[in-house]
Amino acid sequence: MKKWILAVLTLALVALLAACGNSSGGTTASTGTDAAGSGDAASTEAVTLKVGASPVPHAVILEHIKPALEKEGVNLEIVQFSDYILPNTQLAEKSLDANFFQTQSYLDVQNEKNGTDLVSVASVHIEPFAGYSKKIKSIDELADGATVAIPNDPTNTARALLLLQKQGLIKLKDGADITSTERDVTENTKNLKFLPIEAAAIPRQLDEVDLGMINANYALEADLSPGEDALFKEDSDVPYANLLVTRQDNKDSDAIKKLIAALNSEDTKAFIQEEYKGEIIPAF
Repeated sequence: MKKWILAVLTLALVALLAACGNSSGGTTASTGTDAAGSGDAASTEAVTLKVGASPVPHAVILEHIKPALEKEGVNLEIVQFSDYILPNTQLAEKSLDANFFQTQSYLDVQNEKNGTDLVSVASVHIEPFAGYSKKIKSIDELADGATVAIPNDPTNTARALLLLQKQGLIKLKDGADITSTERDVTENTKNLKFLPIEAAAIPRQLDEVDLGMINANYALEADLSPGEDALFKEDSDVPYANLLVTRQDNKDSDAIKKLIAALNSEDTKAFIQEEYKGEIIPAF
């Protein structure tokens, strides 16, 4: 009888401990949202947006709008990249929710090349592409056979060649556009030698070449001013606005819409104008 009573008490104790264990564990609260901000609309938890960006000016602009977005319930996590490949790769793989660094022509080429379907959701600013040199003070001093560093990605190759043509240094075939390559050069009276290298590396090569064609973001990172240091630069009417880019599955999320509104606000326009003094131009 004593053994039977002891067994019953043991079973009761086990059941009690199990119940207490379940109660003390509680439930884990869920925001009901993913990183793109789509999910349970009733959730009051802040949403995190992970955005890839070039350091200057893109990450600087994003840092400026972080406080405003925080008030809107969006925590902005900025991931900086020094190249033009990984931001799109990681966005397509859903490691990022958006990126901010590229133009429409570059995006189109990358989508076609990689079989992706990334989409532009906002135009933010224009970065004048320009020619820089540490060896000459004007293009009139550019010697016969001079070496010109140009970006090796298709979009910026064309951009560099079109700008060189505008300066009268080369001539491209009729109908040349933003898909132009070196094969489209029909006249090169100075016998310029083109050196295609990664866009980010060109500022570091200025001591080794006669002329470098540099994107404004990389120029600014190297303490080069498009307004003061460039021998020549693009006009503000070029079709090369820098874009906020997302995926089809999150482009209409509330968090992305809030990010668009912040980037295209009058406050952001005033910040760009004050911070960059015309070297970076608002595109909205």
